[in-house]
Order: sequence, then structure tokens, then C-alpha cells
Amino acid sequence: MKKKKILIVVGHPDKKSFCWNGIYKTATRQMRKHKQSYRVIDLYRDSFARPRTDLIKKYQELVTWSTHIYFISPVWWFRLTPRMEVFFDEVFTPGFAYKFVNFTKLYAYPKPFLKDKKVRTYITHGAPSLPVRTLYLNSVKLRLVLGVFTFVFGWKLSRWIKTKQFWSVPFVSHKKRTKYLRTVKEDIRKDLGL
Repeated sequence: MKKKKILIVVGHPDKKSFCWNGIYKTATRQMRKHKQSYRVIDLYRDSFARPRTDLIKKYQELVTWSTHIYFISPVWWFRLTPRMEVFFDEVFTPGFAYKFVNFTKLYAYPKPFLKDKKVRTYITHGAPSLPVRTLYLNSVKLRLVLGVFTFVFGWKLSRWIKTKQFWSVPFVSHKKRTKYLRTVKEDIRKDLGL
């Protein structure tokens, strides 16, 4: 099995949360178990005081180093956490992650520079699936995949499929949470070719 270089970006401030204590810990245990090289960006443990030029440079170096990137975040106010959003805004900048290529005088398309990265995302919701997918048109996932990932990682159907949403996390049973974590384990095993 060829070793991967895995970057885990976790965006939850509470170490007791399902994102941190469940998904993140499950992912890191799997990396250790299968002797994978991994590094972590814990957005709520790093200082985001300005200026953060050195921090952003370090993050960009880790993105460049990686072959696989895992994003873990809850949904707050129909977006990911503020620091995850800052990560996208300040790390995935034009020139590093993509550039616009004009195809007419007024229009351009984003050319991604990080197409070689394998990306997997775990998003936790407090809400149930039905209203988010219907009434709100699955807007969080739609914006993330089409509005961020396609710009920097390129368009692939796998970007949509590998963005997993776990529903009603604060309210579901222990059995359901265990099932969610089993999904994380199985995904990692697939990604590692096991």
C-alpha cells in the first residue's frame, strides 16, 4: 500500500463535539492504525490574530504537501464555521489555488491548481435531512462543492459524493452516531486502498 500524505482540517472549537471527539478522533485513529503520514490543522487551536500571513503560508505549505485533504465542520447559520470559511477565503487564494482565465472580454472561468488533491468532507447538521435538502435546497453542500471546491479542486462528481452530511447530530441515538463513524472508517479504508 502506497503511503498517502493526509491533511485533516478540523473546524470545531469544542473538543467534546461530535466533529472533534467523534469524526476527527476516528479519522486520526485510522491514520495511526494504518501507519499513514498525516498532519492536522485545528483551526480553533491556532491563533487567528492578525496579521496571520505566516499562518496562511504554513497552511498553504500543508495543502501543497498533501495528497488527501479531509475537512470536518459543523454547519452554523447555513455555512461552515467562521474559521473554516476564513480558511477557504485566505488559503485558497487566486494564484495559489486557482486563477481566472478569460474566454470573452467579460467572462472568465476558474482554472483550479489543486486538481491532484483527493478531497473528502464531513459536515454535521443539527437539523434533520428533509427540510435542508428540500426547503433549503441543500444550499450548504451546494455552495461548498460548486462555489469553493470546483474553483480550487476542479469539477468531479466525486466532490459531491465525498461531501457527506450527518443529520440531527445533537438529537440522534448513540447507535446512529456509531453508524456515522462507521461511514468515516469505511471511507478512509477506501481512500487508503484497503
